[in-house]
Amino acid sequence: MVHNAMLMRLQRDIPLAPMTTLGVGGPAKYFVHATGVDDIREAVEWAATNGEPLLVLAGGSNVVISDEGFNGIVLHVDLRGINVESEDRHSVVVNVAAGEPWDGFVAMAVRNGWAGVECLSGIPGTAGATPIQNVGAYGQEVRETIVRVETLDRATGRTRWMTNAECGFGYRTSVFKGASKGRAIVLSVTFRLTPGGAPAARYPELQRVAGQAVSLQQMRDAVIAIRRGKGMVIDPADPDTRSDGSFFMNPIVPPETLARLPDMPHFPAGDQVKLSAAWLIEHAGFQKGFTHGKAGTSSKHTLAIINRGGATAREVLELARMIQGRVHQKFGIELQPEPDFIGFGCSPDR
Repeated sequence: MVHNAMLMRLQRDIPLAPMTTLGVGGPAKYFVHATGVDDIREAVEWAATNGEPLLVLAGGSNVVISDEGFNGIVLHVDLRGINVESEDRHSVVVNVAAGEPWDGFVAMAVRNGWAGVECLSGIPGTAGATPIQNVGAYGQEVRETIVRVETLDRATGRTRWMTNAECGFGYRTSVFKGASKGRAIVLSVTFRLTPGGAPAARYPELQRVAGQAVSLQQMRDAVIAIRRGKGMVIDPADPDTRSDGSFFMNPIVPPETLARLPDMPHFPAGDQVKLSAAWLIEHAGFQKGFTHGKAGTSSKHTLAIINRGGATAREVLELARMIQGRVHQKFGIELQPEPDFIGFGCSPDR
């Protein structure tokens, strides 16, 4: 019965490029839209039974899909709902379904005066994607407020709650990435925020724009203004926003590495130092607006690789490798990409 029901819902040869913020990539062999946990469980079972690879896709804001597309089943997770589990004067605990737009949740938190995610305003994608790479910006990371993550185990079909500690959060990573990637599907995320809390302003750039911001809304407005100025807020009228956002992670290096490099922007990262990937890219010879075929760097920010209109995934991959090669040649620094590369059989990881 499960297999018959799935066959009725499966679609064939669905274009994936329109479902991503970068706008590149070929079709899915099979595609299913999931609005409930049972939909997800059935799709996982059907893929396993039929020997089909399975790709979980949500907001499409952190992927580069190959021009050949995905030769398997693409599961579009669209679970919805935001539920306040508890609230007192010290904290509010909120459960957010995986398919909820992330910035919609941030806007809601700010309206309600709940501090903890205001610096993560304007980030595209869904709530379920945030724990996977421990989304962060301007000194805030989701690991600071995540209480637990609800997941579905692909091997058993069972749901499980994972605590913050079990998620293994690090800089732009978690247990949901790397070797463990694909074992669990995020169903919802529970956050603990602070009612009436003060806005965070940890980065000098944000402090300059926000000024004497005293409200969460003022801080949100400042963050969005900065991101918009860098082409990091999705806008159909702005081609610079047809991207995956920041394409490379800011490298974290030991102090002795910084000592051998030229003077450049850097920030403390525990007992190490975080470098500016954008500075490294620009000083390796890739200016804003650099073009490679119909791909290129944003005219607003070198850290974004954009689709200028009609770009291929191959052009994006070639440009990413060019940037990595020149940065390594000039500075000896390995840039690591943020997006997942689907259907290539390789990625620009060096």
